[in-house]
Amino acid sequence: MELKTLLDQPGKLPTIPKVAQKLIESFSSEDVSASEIASQLATDPALSAKLLRLANSAYFHVSRSIGTVDDALRMLGFVMVRNLVLGNGMVAAFRKTPGIDLQQFWRYNLYTACASRWLAGTADVNGDMVFTLGLMHGIGQLQMHVVMPAAMVPLDKQLNVLDSRRADLEQRTFGFHYGDVSAELAKIWKFPQTLIVALRDIPQPLAAKEFCAPAAWVHLGAWRARTEVLAMSHEAVAASYPSEVGKRLGIEPGWVPALAGQSSGVLTVAMPPLKDLTEGLDEMIG
Repeated sequence: MELKTLLDQPGKLPTIPKVAQKLIESFSSEDVSASEIASQLATDPALSAKLLRLANSAYFHVSRSIGTVDDALRMLGFVMVRNLVLGNGMVAAFRKTPGIDLQQFWRYNLYTACASRWLAGTADVNGDMVFTLGLMHGIGQLQMHVVMPAAMVPLDKQLNVLDSRRADLEQRTFGFHYGDVSAELAKIWKFPQTLIVALRDIPQPLAAKEFCAPAAWVHLGAWRARTEVLAMSHEAVAASYPSEVGKRLGIEPGWVPALAGQSSGVLTVAMPPLKDLTEGLDEMIG
């Protein structure tokens, strides 16, 4: 199946809630009205409840209880609310996806988002953008499994969908990989061009015509998330580390055990456990 055909499936394209469409505009617009967003959120009781739980979660360490959508929006800001709405929209749109352990898949994406933002924290990179990319980077896998489930079966038997070699296998088999599909979905939803390009480059950041640092940080964050979600051995963690990407980002190879949470001594502070980094953010994927 060609990429265009894969996406030319009106009945099988995930739909984005109206409030999410409005929030997507906040990527590049200064005119998004907080009151308008709050009123739209308030019409969805389930989403409003999740928003309030997120605002009051351990992740934000708030000193007082957040009791209204308006307060939650002011406290969380557009970026976090947008990620919550997008995450929930994707979970709802792909609730029935053959061949994928959805709980594991979304845990991996949340871990990727948080790990990527943490890793990029010392670089001159937009951490909010990196977080959004990490949260959304794998949605192409879901679309592929929904539209062509039979074609995905032999690939799934050969490699887990979260395996770092998966993009190469898909490219050889279909002529495109899940990053291409994620990017095309983002284009349909009118994401900014910078995010579309980054989503396409994440699986193979060094193969891009022009190096995209956010994509590379998410690629590295995905490695870290994968080590945790797939419970990889120490040997497998070291063997799968994307050393050339790390080198391009200026990370010393000696920090690999610390980044993977496997070192002893002072280097253990290099990267907190992913459960700590994501504590309180389950509302994004619940």
